[in-house]
Amino acid sequence: MKEVGRFKLYSMDEALDEYFGKKGTERRDAHEARVAEAVHAYHVGEAIKKARLMQNLTQEELGARVGVKKAQISKLEKGYSITIPTMTRVFKALGVPTASLDLGHAIGKVALW
Repeated sequence: MKEVGRFKLYSMDEALDEYFGKKGTERRDAHEARVAEAVHAYHVGEAIKKARLMQNLTQEELGARVGVKKAQISKLEKGYSITIPTMTRVFKALGVPTASLDLGHAIGKVALW
């Protein structure tokens, strides 16, 4: 904590320690896992949006290809409600021929489609 005049300024780590506990505690680890999941979903959503824009498609047009409404495409692009089956349908509709999931050195890659 750093004092600036009448104010106390806390670093992000200090705030996280205070609210979720120190690193390595169950509550903090659960929080960090949720944040990591959200960041990954955001990146998948950005990839969907980038592929859609490269093809000059609107969200409504992509939704028609996938069989969902524009609102669902918007949610996917924001990183909400992304599941592997949904990703498969969207990327296939975008003409992405193959995709794999890299599970690390010990397990390797798994083909998604």
